[in-house]
Amino acid sequence: MSQRFDCFVIFAEMRTGSNFLEANLNAFDELTCHGEAFNPHFIGYPNAQDILDITQEDRDRDPLGLVDRIRTGSDGLGGFRYFHDHDPRVLEPLLTDPRVAKIVLTRNPADSYISKKIAQATGQWKLTNVKKRKDALARFDAEEFEAHLAELQDFQVKLLNGLQTTGQTAFYIAYEDLQDVAVMNGLAQWLGVAARLDSLNTALKRQNPQPTAEKVQNYEEMADSLARLDRFNLARTPNFEPRRGPVVPSYVAAAETPLLYMPIRSGPERAVKDWLAALDGVGTGKLVEKFNQGSLRAWKRDRPGHRSFTVIRHPLARAHDAFCSRILTTEKGGFQGIRKVLRRAHNFPIPEGEPGLDYDVDAHREAFTAWLAWVKANLNGQTAVRVDGHWATQAQCLQGMAEFTLPDMIVREDEMQAYLPALALQVGHDNPPDPQQVPNRSPFSLAQIYDDQIEALGREAYQRDYTMFGFDDWA
Repeated sequence: MSQRFDCFVIFAEMRTGSNFLEANLNAFDELTCHGEAFNPHFIGYPNAQDILDITQEDRDRDPLGLVDRIRTGSDGLGGFRYFHDHDPRVLEPLLTDPRVAKIVLTRNPADSYISKKIAQATGQWKLTNVKKRKDALARFDAEEFEAHLAELQDFQVKLLNGLQTTGQTAFYIAYEDLQDVAVMNGLAQWLGVAARLDSLNTALKRQNPQPTAEKVQNYEEMADSLARLDRFNLARTPNFEPRRGPVVPSYVAAAETPLLYMPIRSGPERAVKDWLAALDGVGTGKLVEKFNQGSLRAWKRDRPGHRSFTVIRHPLARAHDAFCSRILTTEKGGFQGIRKVLRRAHNFPIPEGEPGLDYDVDAHREAFTAWLAWVKANLNGQTAVRVDGHWATQAQCLQGMAEFTLPDMIVREDEMQAYLPALALQVGHDNPPDPQQVPNRSPFSLAQIYDDQIEALGREAYQRDYTMFGFDDWA
């Protein structure tokens, strides 16, 4: 019996060779694989009634009970196969448990897709007698294949991230490796099994060994479609920002109206808070703040029909606000440590103290262009200074919010006058006031220094936000 593991799981997909892998694992005296234990349509195998006396009904009621039974009741080290569409309730417990051995079986997605289409056409999912082999050609459907590919990639990323965050490693095996008895024995060694195989199980036969061109009826269409796929994801917008949490303590609720504001830093926070206070005729000190996840859940439960929102700002205007309120100033609220690093290590053209009379509009323009260039490097992970929420991309901030709860509405700053009163009307406020603009703290406005160079620098630094939200030029 293995000393490293209590059981094992084979993460695979349909038509990846998982039946063949299982057959060979079951050839080891100390291993028992119980099929697709968590397939929603059957338990283990299509005609099976139970696994170790646990029925499908028992499993659906208590899926982790079946995992425990496989751990303790199998002959030797027990395991099973798990596909991306199997019972999701067991995935996290499996991934986070280091006593569960993870075997990841992969195959070229185009090959597995074609194999699946042929099996669907013939009704033949296993082959043990070549004389009974059924023939058919697959018809390639580009849209269907892209959906198939996205599902596989999403699941593989989930597995990889789960292993990374828990400090584990898996035994990766490719479809082509399945015919190598040395690889199979290596897998047994990794599982902690002493036995070795002299040869592989020959009961299962490859069903479609011919070249792809001979298995697909519209092969030229398939080749053309696959050529257009961005296989290496070259069109992506690279993102090197650290992941951000939901920052629940920054959320603000109205005193009485069931509205929750989820701020993105360096946005129009003061204007929105003033508007929330005006809704109920109170001062901003009466707003509900300093939430934690528990108190926010309670707030939501106590206010059926509540709505939540955030406000996004043009990236260039937001970068200017962050620069003026956090970096340029030496007053309370500024980031004095980062300010010193920028002046000393990056030769930032900002005064040692608060800007004085010699800090004119040209000096402000020079300092802000330097800031935009530095932000680009910072967001790309090229500086020693942290990425702060005041200048992180708004896309990343929203992604962090999603870890706990998403806003019902994302409002653009220049559309607040229309959308915020409409949102208040939806939660029963009869006559909501209009939000009022609040001037930002700045020695010079963005309009006074804006030109094509600043727009270009802003786009380079915040390409992700420009692309994600469709922002046009600031002017």
